[in-house]
Order: sequence, then C-alpha cells, then structure tokens
Amino acid sequence: MNMQSHSLASGIATHRFLPYAALLAAILTFCLGTSFAKSLFPLVGAAGTTAYRVGFAAVILLAVMRPWRTPLDRHGLSRIVPYGMALGTMNLCFYLSLRTTPLGLAIAIEFLGPLTVSLLYSRRPIQFGMIGLALAGLLLLLPLRPTDHALDPTGILFALAAAVCCVLGKRTSHLPSGQTVSLGMVSAAIVVVPIGIHQTGAALLTPGWIVMGLAAALLSSAIPYSLEMVALKFIPANSLGVLLSIEPAVGAIIGAIVLGELLTGLQWLAVTLVVGASIGMVLTSKTVGTP
Repeated sequence: MNMQSHSLASGIATHRFLPYAALLAAILTFCLGTSFAKSLFPLVGAAGTTAYRVGFAAVILLAVMRPWRTPLDRHGLSRIVPYGMALGTMNLCFYLSLRTTPLGLAIAIEFLGPLTVSLLYSRRPIQFGMIGLALAGLLLLLPLRPTDHALDPTGILFALAAAVCCVLGKRTSHLPSGQTVSLGMVSAAIVVVPIGIHQTGAALLTPGWIVMGLAAALLSSAIPYSLEMVALKFIPANSLGVLLSIEPAVGAIIGAIVLGELLTGLQWLAVTLVVGASIGMVLTSKTVGTP
C-alpha cells in the first residue's frame, strides 16, 4: 500500500509539473527563435521575417495537427479568425519593435497585455502583491527618464501595440488546442504574409534565407505556441499571465549572449523583480486546474 501511495503521489506531482515544464520550454524556444529571427532583419527586413515566421508556422501546424479532423462550427470560426488576426498583427508589431529595441525589453513592454489579464483574474491579496512586484520590474524597464540608454519611441509604440493585440487575441480554450493554434496561425498568415511580400519582394525566395526562415518559424512560433496551448489547459489563468513574465528575463539573457544586447544594472534589477514575481505566483497557487 505504501508503494502504491508513493507511486500515486509521484504521478500526481508529475502531472502538475508537466504543464509548467511545457510553458518554460515554450518561453525558451520562443526567445531563442526570436533571437535567430532577428538575424534575418538585414536580409529581408522585419516584415519579411514576420512573413517567414508566421507563414511557415501555419504550414507546419496544419501538417502536424490536421485541424480538419474536428468539425468546426460557425461560433468556433468566429472566435478563431479574430484571434488569428490579432496574432498576426501582434507578431508584426513585435518584430517592428525589435528593429530598435533589445529583445528582453521588447518582451517586457509586450507583457503589459498579459499582465492586464492577470489583474482581472487575481483574487487573493498575496497574488496582487506578486503582480505588483512584476509591475514594479516592468516600470523599471521602461525609459521613463531621458538617458543614454533610452529606447526608441517608435519601437516602444510598436511593442505597446503588440501588447494590445495580445489582449485582443484571447485564446479559445473551449476548442481543441491543436485546432485553435493551427487555424489561428493560418489566419495570422493571411494578415502578415502579403505585407512581407510587399515589403521584401522576390528576396523572400532566396533558398538560403528560406531555410533560415523555416528554422525561425519552428523555434519562435510552431513549437512554443503548441507548448503554450498545452500549458494553458492546466495552469490557472492568473498564474499563467504572471509566469509568462519570466520571458523578459530569458529574452534579456539570450539577447545578451546571442545578439550582444547588454542591459544596464537597473534593467537587470527589474528583470530580477519580474522573475521573483513569477516564482511567487507559482508558490501561492493552491492547485493546478483548468482556468
């Protein structure tokens, strides 16, 4: 009996851990893929890179998840299409922001959207405290005073636009996750691929650049979005929003290593506050259930 109880407890612990592991893997692959995608900017520009990322991701997700296996009614379609359009616009705005904004800081500004959603779902006082800690970190990351390290205003505006799109593109959790993310990515591709073609033209057909675009799509879109949809079904909505706040930390570290984007001491302090808020939210979540 003791062995059975131990096995059961281990199974429950593993079941609760896996959604968080999926979310952490999604964040890591997203930041790595976005760093790699940014290296395409000198070749095809931000719009062309977005076209590669979203277009290839749509094709990959359709092939792997085969969303047509599950019937989709008019109500489901009416929710997926706006989600996909917001997803495409969010990706385009985010990449346009990355032209002049370090990766970690662009992610931090974009996170203002999910943070707003977290505020709506929070109920316990200690969770409000964790959100306040994350907000303090985000405020430190924003260029509120003119300094030598002040961010480009246009880049900030594009990152804020991405944050708005992140809120507008609220996912449809009542639908199968594979169907949602794949069809949503197709809708996103319809929005951004024509823009990328218009901005870049025939250069998008360069074989070597196509391979690089495919790799960027796998790392920054197809893999992380799929993992995130898995996590979304098991992690409470308030925890999910604040857990995603570790993206600025991961983005800042990867940006420094891969892209040479070094942050100031104050900005690293802000990253520490954000990570602390994420850990605090995990520790104060009573259960891991469906939002």
